[in-house]
Amino acid sequence: MADVARSTITIAAPPDQVLDVIADIARYPEWTGQIKRAEVVETAADGRPAQARFVMDAGVLKDEYVLAYDWNDSGVQWELVGKSAVQKSQVGSYALAPTGDGTEVTYELAVDIAMPMLGMFKRKAEKMIMDSALKELKKRVESRS
Repeated sequence: MADVARSTITIAAPPDQVLDVIADIARYPEWTGQIKRAEVVETAADGRPAQARFVMDAGVLKDEYVLAYDWNDSGVQWELVGKSAVQKSQVGSYALAPTGDGTEVTYELAVDIAMPMLGMFKRKAEKMIMDSALKELKKRVESRS
Protein backbone atom coordinates (compact mmCIF):
# COMPACT_ATOMS: atom_id res chain seq x y z
CA MET A 1 0.00 0.00 0.00
CA ALA A 2 1.29 3.45 -0.91
CA ASP A 3 1.80 6.18 1.67
CA VAL A 4 -0.64 9.08 1.50
CA ALA A 5 0.89 12.49 0.79
CA ARG A 6 -1.13 15.60 1.71
CA SER A 7 -0.82 19.31 0.88
CA THR A 8 -3.11 22.32 1.30
CA ILE A 9 -3.46 25.70 -0.39
CA THR A 10 -5.96 28.57 -0.16
CA ILE A 11 -7.53 29.81 -3.40
CA ALA A 12 -9.24 33.20 -3.66
CA ALA A 13 -12.49 31.87 -5.14
CA PRO A 14 -15.60 30.09 -3.84
CA PRO A 15 -15.61 26.26 -3.72
CA ASP A 16 -18.01 25.88 -6.66
CA GLN A 17 -15.61 27.77 -8.95
CA VAL A 18 -12.68 25.63 -7.78
CA LEU A 19 -14.68 22.44 -8.32
CA ASP A 20 -15.72 23.60 -11.81
CA VAL A 21 -12.04 23.90 -12.82
CA ILE A 22 -11.22 20.50 -11.32
CA ALA A 23 -14.17 18.92 -13.17
CA ASP A 24 -13.16 20.44 -16.53
CA ILE A 25 -10.76 17.57 -17.21
CA ALA A 26 -10.56 18.09 -20.98
CA ARG A 27 -8.83 21.44 -20.34
CA TYR A 28 -6.11 20.05 -18.01
CA PRO A 29 -3.46 20.17 -20.76
CA GLU A 30 -3.99 23.96 -20.97
CA TRP A 31 -2.86 24.56 -17.40
CA THR A 32 -1.14 21.51 -15.97
CA GLY A 33 2.49 20.94 -16.81
CA GLN A 34 2.54 17.15 -16.86
CA ILE A 35 -0.81 16.23 -18.45
CA LYS A 36 -0.40 16.32 -22.22
CA ARG A 37 -3.80 14.84 -23.14
CA ALA A 38 -6.99 14.35 -21.15
CA GLU A 39 -10.38 13.11 -22.25
CA VAL A 40 -13.55 12.17 -20.44
CA VAL A 41 -14.47 8.60 -21.43
CA GLU A 42 -17.59 8.27 -19.27
CA THR A 43 -19.91 10.88 -17.80
CA ALA A 44 -22.02 10.51 -14.64
CA ALA A 45 -25.74 11.38 -14.48
CA ASP A 46 -24.90 14.82 -13.02
CA GLY A 47 -22.75 15.66 -16.07
CA ARG A 48 -19.43 15.38 -14.26
CA PRO A 49 -16.72 12.99 -15.42
CA ALA A 50 -17.09 9.42 -14.16
CA GLN A 51 -13.91 8.21 -15.91
CA ALA A 52 -11.15 10.02 -17.75
CA ARG A 53 -8.06 8.96 -19.70
CA PHE A 54 -4.79 10.84 -19.27
CA VAL A 55 -1.47 10.95 -21.07
CA MET A 56 1.24 12.17 -18.70
CA ASP A 57 4.78 13.22 -19.53
CA ALA A 58 6.80 14.13 -16.44
CA GLY A 59 10.25 13.84 -17.96
CA VAL A 60 11.53 10.39 -17.08
CA LEU A 61 8.01 9.21 -16.18
CA LYS A 62 5.58 8.84 -19.07
CA ASP A 63 2.26 7.10 -18.64
CA GLU A 64 -1.25 6.65 -20.01
CA TYR A 65 -3.96 5.75 -17.50
CA VAL A 66 -7.66 5.98 -16.64
CA LEU A 67 -9.08 7.39 -13.40
CA ALA A 68 -12.59 6.79 -12.02
CA TYR A 69 -14.18 9.70 -10.11
CA ASP A 70 -16.63 10.10 -7.22
CA TRP A 71 -17.86 13.71 -6.91
CA ASN A 72 -19.61 15.51 -4.05
CA ASP A 73 -20.29 19.14 -3.13
CA SER A 74 -17.10 19.44 -1.11
CA GLY A 75 -14.67 17.75 -3.47
CA VAL A 76 -13.79 14.67 -5.46
CA GLN A 77 -12.07 11.33 -4.96
CA TRP A 78 -10.51 9.21 -7.69
CA GLU A 79 -8.74 5.93 -8.25
CA LEU A 80 -6.79 4.24 -11.01
CA VAL A 81 -8.76 1.73 -13.07
CA GLY A 82 -7.36 -0.59 -15.69
CA LYS A 83 -3.72 -0.85 -16.66
CA SER A 84 -0.86 1.61 -16.37
CA ALA A 85 2.74 1.13 -17.46
CA VAL A 86 4.09 3.08 -14.46
CA GLN A 87 1.51 2.86 -11.66
CA LYS A 88 0.22 -0.13 -9.72
CA SER A 89 -2.36 2.07 -8.00
CA GLN A 90 -3.39 5.69 -7.55
CA VAL A 91 -5.93 7.00 -5.07
CA GLY A 92 -6.43 10.71 -4.59
CA SER A 93 -8.78 13.48 -3.59
CA TYR A 94 -9.39 17.19 -3.50
CA ALA A 95 -11.31 18.31 -0.40
CA LEU A 96 -12.70 21.86 -0.53
CA ALA A 97 -13.63 23.94 2.52
CA PRO A 98 -14.92 27.51 2.30
CA THR A 99 -12.92 30.16 4.14
CA GLY A 100 -13.77 33.79 4.77
CA ASP A 101 -12.19 34.90 1.50
CA GLY A 102 -11.92 31.79 -0.62
CA THR A 103 -11.47 28.04 -0.47
CA GLU A 104 -9.00 25.85 1.35
CA VAL A 105 -8.09 22.97 -0.96
CA THR A 106 -6.51 19.83 0.50
CA TYR A 107 -4.97 17.45 -2.02
CA GLU A 108 -4.27 13.87 -0.95
CA LEU A 109 -2.48 11.40 -3.17
CA ALA A 110 -1.25 7.83 -2.79
CA VAL A 111 0.58 6.36 -5.78
CA ASP A 112 2.18 2.95 -5.89
CA ILE A 113 4.81 2.95 -8.64
CA ALA A 114 5.44 -0.26 -10.60
CA MET A 115 9.23 0.24 -10.53
CA PRO A 116 11.49 0.24 -7.50
CA MET A 117 12.21 3.70 -6.10
CA LEU A 118 13.99 4.78 -2.94
CA GLY A 119 11.62 6.19 -0.31
CA MET A 120 13.27 9.60 -0.13
CA PHE A 121 13.11 10.04 -3.92
CA LYS A 122 9.47 8.92 -3.98
CA ARG A 123 8.51 11.40 -1.23
CA LYS A 124 10.37 14.22 -3.00
CA ALA A 125 8.60 13.41 -6.30
CA GLU A 126 5.20 13.28 -4.56
CA LYS A 127 5.80 16.65 -2.90
CA MET A 128 6.89 18.22 -6.19
CA ILE A 129 3.86 16.82 -8.04
CA MET A 130 1.41 17.94 -5.35
CA ASP A 131 2.88 21.42 -4.88
CA SER A 132 2.92 21.95 -8.63
CA ALA A 133 -0.66 20.69 -9.04
CA LEU A 134 -1.99 22.96 -6.28
CA LYS A 135 -0.10 26.04 -7.55
CA GLU A 136 -1.33 25.39 -11.11
CA LEU A 137 -4.91 24.92 -9.85
CA LYS A 138 -4.72 28.14 -7.84
CA LYS A 139 -3.36 30.09 -10.82
CA ARG A 140 -6.04 28.68 -13.15
CA VAL A 141 -8.98 29.34 -10.81
CA GLU A 142 -7.84 32.82 -9.78
CA SER A 143 -7.19 33.84 -13.41
CA ARG A 144 -10.82 32.99 -14.18
CA SER A 145 -12.34 34.81 -11.18
